[in-house]
Amino acid sequence: MAPTSIDATDDVVTLVNVFTVTPETQQRLVELLGRATEEVMRHRPGFVSANIHAGLDGTRVANYAQWRSVEDFRAALEDPVVREHIDEITTFATADPQLYRVVSTHHA
Repeated sequence: MAPTSIDATDDVVTLVNVFTVTPETQQRLVELLGRATEEVMRHRPGFVSANIHAGLDGTRVANYAQWRSVEDFRAALEDPVVREHIDEITTFATADPQLYRVVSTHHA
């Protein structure tokens, strides 16, 4: 799998999903998201990449994922296997998923 590339000229849609967890469940969510991405999400049509970030205070996990289109992302959400993972996550974490497009990048 190619590394994530963030470029305003790429024709992708970006999911930024910030989860709220307890410090005791942060690692569980990180592991679940990693497993779900590796075993399920990356095999769905339109998937480009995913990056999982653990908040330093232990109460947040952010998933930055790229998809070829909004339609591909929404179709993945309708997949029963994907829904199983989402349902498990919602038993101990709250999510705030939002879709974005990259409009600007800056580098040193």
